[in-house]
Amino acid sequence: MDHYLKGKTFSHYRSGVYEGKFIFDEKRLKWCAVDLQTRVQLKEIPFEKQMKESLFDFQKLYDSLSDYTNASWTGEKVTLSSGKRYNRYLPLTGKVGGREVTAYLWAQRGEPPVMDVVTLDGKVIAFIMPGRISSEMLILEGHEAVTPLTKYDDPLLSKAEYGIRPLGNHWVTTRDGVKLATEVFLPSGAAPGQKFPTIVIRTCYGKARDLHRTTHWVNRGYAFVIQDVRGRSDSDGELVPFYYERDDAYDLFSWITAQEWSDGNIGMWGASYLGYTATAAATSGHPNLKTVISEVNVGSPFFMDTVRRGGAVCSWPLLCWTLAQSVSNRVDYGVFRGETIDPDKAVKVRPITEIPTQIIGKRSGPWDIWAKHYRYDEFWEHCNNTAHAKNVKVPMLIISGWHDGDALGVQETWRFLTANDTPGRRIIIGPWPHQLNAFRDCRDMEYGDNAIDYDFDTRTIRWFDRYLKGIPNGEDQKPRATYYMGGYGENRWHYSDDWSPVESTLTALYLHSDGRANSMHGDGRLLTAPSPDNGFDSYVYDPENSPRGEGEFEPTVLNELQSRQDRLVYDSPVLTEPVAVAGNISAEFYASSSAVDTDFFVAVSDVDEKGVARSISQNGIRAEFRNWPDEPSSLLTPGKVEKYHIYLHFAGHVFPPGHKIRVDICSADYITFFPNTNTGIDPYTDPKPVIATQKIYHGKDYPSCVWLPILYGKL
Repeated sequence: MDHYLKGKTFSHYRSGVYEGKFIFDEKRLKWCAVDLQTRVQLKEIPFEKQMKESLFDFQKLYDSLSDYTNASWTGEKVTLSSGKRYNRYLPLTGKVGGREVTAYLWAQRGEPPVMDVVTLDGKVIAFIMPGRISSEMLILEGHEAVTPLTKYDDPLLSKAEYGIRPLGNHWVTTRDGVKLATEVFLPSGAAPGQKFPTIVIRTCYGKARDLHRTTHWVNRGYAFVIQDVRGRSDSDGELVPFYYERDDAYDLFSWITAQEWSDGNIGMWGASYLGYTATAAATSGHPNLKTVISEVNVGSPFFMDTVRRGGAVCSWPLLCWTLAQSVSNRVDYGVFRGETIDPDKAVKVRPITEIPTQIIGKRSGPWDIWAKHYRYDEFWEHCNNTAHAKNVKVPMLIISGWHDGDALGVQETWRFLTANDTPGRRIIIGPWPHQLNAFRDCRDMEYGDNAIDYDFDTRTIRWFDRYLKGIPNGEDQKPRATYYMGGYGENRWHYSDDWSPVESTLTALYLHSDGRANSMHGDGRLLTAPSPDNGFDSYVYDPENSPRGEGEFEPTVLNELQSRQDRLVYDSPVLTEPVAVAGNISAEFYASSSAVDTDFFVAVSDVDEKGVARSISQNGIRAEFRNWPDEPSSLLTPGKVEKYHIYLHFAGHVFPPGHKIRVDICSADYITFFPNTNTGIDPYTDPKPVIATQKIYHGKDYPSCVWLPILYGKL
């Protein structure tokens, strides 16, 4: 090692809490930890990777330090020898060694994970790892004042003045007698008999997984309680996803309020499935629950999200999670990530009831349970958060991203909060996939350097401070909606008094053609008013020749799919000015089928000057459930025209001049949904598929359209 960081000491902070020092010794990386309970600095020892959970890969960083020190941190852009790219982003002014100086934050671009860098006088002084539930910083000793660590200096932010006192595992008994493993952490160094507000997480991933990212709340004067949901990790009982989460949360809250250390104020945090548990807890109506932060939350499993989106049976996005949960009582991440099993092979197993046996060698409890409930019934009703939304009386902070795979669940949550005018509701939507605040670029979609929100972590603390401690920090006075507009002339944050933004105007683009809209080479067009002439386009849907989509909401090039004859494609004229779309998108169309049941999927895409189409928004519906929940199930009369309404994925996107807006309609995407057999028969019984002829109608009597929330621009 021969560079200017040799022998230097860097302080490690997690969510603003000091956690020890790392010494970049000439021969190896060394570590001086902090005792989490007493906050006493421990002795220097050689560092081994398994010693500390972190967003940082400390050893990898140590081994690659010369990549950073050899770079010339001048100008506006830097590319390291490793290929990592940085943009000079923010000046940071403060005092170092008694003098006023200006450092610079450099924003990493390209593939995640993002690790930003701070330099002073052309030399690296800090490394920053932003994230969803916490952020981490490695800062050269004495240089804290010129880093984003100053975000935690807000005088109205709870101070990290406590140690952490683990109370160990407790068994909390539910109303039906199941014992759930529950770990409790209290602030140490508090006054005798002091009571605390409590932050709760209920997880299906094992409570040990999130401890290192969440106990910083304890440092700031909160009790922290984390519980394994039933059937997972150390908890007893059977895993029945979604079904017990509302009642089990209520029982946990009652247990907490009976503890001598509780002041009776409870808040809950959750993301993804943990976001579902948090949202379900809000619908329990427990009087001691005061607020909830729900990020990228999975929605209600029938029709809204996850299991039966639009009534169709989800395939790989559901299977990867379900099989990973079913290998044992602990998550198999190799299965979850599709590393140890083949997704294409898994979704093609028939009958679909036998997928777990053939892929992981055993039955799956959740898969077997869902197979018994193909149509909506009391089981799904119990899991339906919307059906219990009238019980939500507390402020909820909802956070998601344009490319979040669970955004439809987030939209469900926001719809019922809005429908019930729940006080204190707030939504933030960034340019991120499911892993929030860790991306600036999503595939080939590039956002601004400001796509990483350096207030993300402190906002969570301030939210709990406001609603659990009563600190008047203004969080309850912020605009209801904060959202990031990406694309031409934008890449900046916007604010509105509601979501969809009150500044947007819902505008229809109507389908039209001369009867040959098949593929992107057809004659499908989008009009600003319905054509006076009625017409239709048709295509043949063969369940045994269905295409493979992407299975995600990340920006995807659709040209190959849109070249198929079993896909109808409609284009706007070339835009002459930028058109900004911000808000919830929906589709309304008229269709018939030769079958008694089928699926329809609608996608909105942005077509550039070269003809490349990238997905912006999409969703689908199973025809049998087209009138759900008013009419839970209704098969088709072959050939009869029916009206459909679909909530698509929300968007914050600018279509540049020279581009076109495209809408396409098809009936299958096998990696996301098991292909509809067109029989109207429960697919879990393995019916033989039949081919269907689909017709999409348009014109004055059939005004099929997509509804776009236009922020500005002329179509």
